[in-house]
Amino acid sequence: MAPRKSLEVQVEQLRNKMYEAYKNNESYDRIIKISQELDRLLNRLETPRESK
Repeated sequence: MAPRKSLEVQVEQLRNKMYEAYKNNESYDRIIKISQELDRLLNRLETPRESK
């Protein structure tokens, strides 16, 4: 799987994980931790590649 596609899949999985944590009334700290991890992945997706 291409690196970008792999990141997109990871982002979608983490979004689902965060939503499930919210639905299951997990702790605020747990949801924030998932959200921060999601932010890191999204930032990696949005960072333009450097030209070689």
